[in-house]
Amino acid sequence: MGDFQLVEPRGWEYDLHSVYSAYMGHFQLHGIPWYERSWGVLFESFEEFLTFSWPVIVVTDAWTGRAHIVTRMTSIGAFQKMVKTRFGETLPSVDNILKVSPFEAGQRHMRTVSDPTSYKKIFSTLPAAVQAAYRVRVKSGEPKAIRELWERKDKTFLAIDFEWSERNTSSCLEWGYAAVRCGHLDAVGAWPPSPESNYRKGHYIVAEYVDKVVNKHQPTYPWQYAFGESQVIPKAKLPQIIQAIISSLASPSSESQSNTLVLVAHGAHGDLARLEEMKIKLPHNALIIDTSSFERELFNQGYRGPMIDMKTAQPRRQGSTLSLGNLLASLKVDVQCTLHNSGNDAMMCLFALQKLLDPEHTKVPSMRGRQTPALPHGYAPSPSPSVMVPTFSIQQPWMAYGTPVEVSQSRSEYRRSASSGFHYSGDSGRSSTSPRNPTFRDEDLKGGSLRVSSASARSRDSRRLSNLSDGMAPMKDRSTSRESLPRLGNMRISGE
Repeated sequence: MGDFQLVEPRGWEYDLHSVYSAYMGHFQLHGIPWYERSWGVLFESFEEFLTFSWPVIVVTDAWTGRAHIVTRMTSIGAFQKMVKTRFGETLPSVDNILKVSPFEAGQRHMRTVSDPTSYKKIFSTLPAAVQAAYRVRVKSGEPKAIRELWERKDKTFLAIDFEWSERNTSSCLEWGYAAVRCGHLDAVGAWPPSPESNYRKGHYIVAEYVDKVVNKHQPTYPWQYAFGESQVIPKAKLPQIIQAIISSLASPSSESQSNTLVLVAHGAHGDLARLEEMKIKLPHNALIIDTSSFERELFNQGYRGPMIDMKTAQPRRQGSTLSLGNLLASLKVDVQCTLHNSGNDAMMCLFALQKLLDPEHTKVPSMRGRQTPALPHGYAPSPSPSVMVPTFSIQQPWMAYGTPVEVSQSRSEYRRSASSGFHYSGDSGRSSTSPRNPTFRDEDLKGGSLRVSSASARSRDSRRLSNLSDGMAPMKDRSTSRESLPRLGNMRISGE
């Protein structure tokens, strides 16, 4: 096998072994006694056929995904010319050669094959070529490749999401994940997966940044995780935790087959950059699905139907990308959880992927604790099943558990008192310092502001509830039966 050079894959579309096979079929079909001809020695075996010294490259078929060792039509013509020059006879042209449409667009290594050893050496690289092309197809959002991946029922899909500082992208404020082990679920007969009960999920908040680093352009909501309990951890422990979770779901690396782990993210570039900065190792054969690219390809190929852009009131353009919130709205899913919380985003990202792949059997997971209204979206379902029209929803201000009170909109008034401190995951006192559970002290009215205790608020709401209509009589003020919540510190409440 001679030294290789780089060539463009365009025009390299004829499978080399198929050329030999096509000639043998042609001889059989037309009754040509090739074994009696002077040039018949070239067709005694595939090994003899290779002695012509064929220039070849390795490509994968754009539709089947299979790898092939291919040559050009000009090389086939050169072979026919050699036979005529050397043996004085003309070989017929054959039209049943396997023709491949190369998936690869970049330059490929060209090698010259002239013996069985060199051919076998190239042939041994085909599995790696298949996996390399498959990773590209999946990451680019090719619907056929991703659907085949899901239907195998043997992969583990891990959706991740980071929230990081706008001022310093290397400062990760929180991280969330959701995972579904399809191979395990299929083995126990629990298919299709139920997002509520079959997703493994978690949410981690970085203690050094919480309530200190605040994004202005796109605020985050670290305390609004709707699918479990958040864990507050030191910054130094986050890479260790992420690496352990990835290792628990991945299979060993292999050149011949893809990893069990399939990483999922919406706009994967930023999340992959954070993993690289943290020096977190992903298996080199792991597949990556970007749900934004997958949805865009579905729309470009007509699988999602026509859609209307709320901002422009114009039909959605080919190649446009939806945010995660708009994607959920376009799926006609009213997800009552706050986005831009990394745990919620990871959960909804994995849910959206499954919903795109199996819309009939994928159910919306229930939320734990208080449910918050969805963020405004740019795309939403219309009465027509195939047309998307604008919708509007109002983002309510953050409220604490218990009796509703009118709170000041100043962000500083939601901060913890200086004496609160941090409690890391596992500490029983962490919930007492969470802004989810504030209490208020009774003090006199000063300077136009009123400090109200939770007991006073409950008493006031009890009086309000007593004036409700008979139709609301069965409802009770559940907050009056709750125990007094732990104190967070002083909070100012706007006067009535």
